[in-house]
Amino acid sequence: MKKVRWLLAGILLIGLACRQAPKPPAPSIAPGGGQPAASATAASTANSAALSPASAPAAQAAAPPAKPVPATLPAVLARVNGEEIAKAEFEKAVRNLEARAGQGVPFDKRDGIYRQVLDQLIGYRLLVQESRARKVAVTDAEVDAQIAQVRGRFPNDAAFTKALADQQTSLETLKLDTRTQMAVSKMLEIEIMPTISVTDKDVQTFYEDNKSRFNEPEAVRASHILIRFPENADDAAKKQAKARAEEVLAKLNAGGDFAALAKEYSQDASSAAKGGDLGFFPRLQTVPEFETVAFSLQPGQTSGLVETKFGYHIIRVAEHRAASLVPLSEASQQIQQLLRQQQQQKGADAFVDRLKAKAKIDILI
Repeated sequence: MKKVRWLLAGILLIGLACRQAPKPPAPSIAPGGGQPAASATAASTANSAALSPASAPAAQAAAPPAKPVPATLPAVLARVNGEEIAKAEFEKAVRNLEARAGQGVPFDKRDGIYRQVLDQLIGYRLLVQESRARKVAVTDAEVDAQIAQVRGRFPNDAAFTKALADQQTSLETLKLDTRTQMAVSKMLEIEIMPTISVTDKDVQTFYEDNKSRFNEPEAVRASHILIRFPENADDAAKKQAKARAEEVLAKLNAGGDFAALAKEYSQDASSAAKGGDLGFFPRLQTVPEFETVAFSLQPGQTSGLVETKFGYHIIRVAEHRAASLVPLSEASQQIQQLLRQQQQQKGADAFVDRLKAKAKIDILI
């Protein structure tokens, strides 16, 4: 059965709308693409609970403050149809959130974020209870396949075992959690997917109403060879780097292959292996000295030495792409996917709300 990863978003997504990208996290032992399952309402609350205040929408900023959360949490934070949500479960969710976001929960946002984390745990508990009531079956083979995917995110079994130990869990617990999450995913897929319908007219209307989203800026595709000098380098160090860069430039002018020379001499590790290729980039994505030269060259032209704070560059432009509007024919698949996700999220939100309406929920903080 098709996986519905958007259903397993949740707690880790809260606060991930920060403008500054966090450091890439280590491989996770959580199933579902590295994200533990939670209420399907999580994606809709992700932006409003952003750890970065700069990313919160204006409407959220004007909302009344959340009810204060006690500095010392009780042993049980809530009961959902009699089942407890314990302090340990909540604190684990918060740690996962912070690890994913790359920063701690800001003190001035603690109440709002903690309340949303608790709401996600309540929503997910309701989903688990409903999947049990419906007797949604997940086979051992399905669980084993999912666990194999999780193992595949690690370089070896030792690293996987260490991750289990670091997160104070076991393989058996991981299998149990995976089975539960897959049952929730199956239930939501059965409940929601038949209601999803995106027509060609829907796609076209979205495109016409949001054309600014499909503006493609002017961009160049360029390669470079970089000979570095240290930050705050003295004249002698710069002179030495320049001499080496001039030697490489002389080889190019003598007919040397740019990609081969980049692989041999460039000190930009990320691009050297690709023959210096940087791909397409728009303006304002590189330092000004580099941008000025790159956007002034014609396709096929090679620069002289270009000095930036990183060192001496030799730049070659392969293609110069003018600003344009992405046509509907190219954007339609992306639009359709977005509209389907919006409908899926709306359906999931409504389903969780229906479960909440008939549940007995006691929030104890």
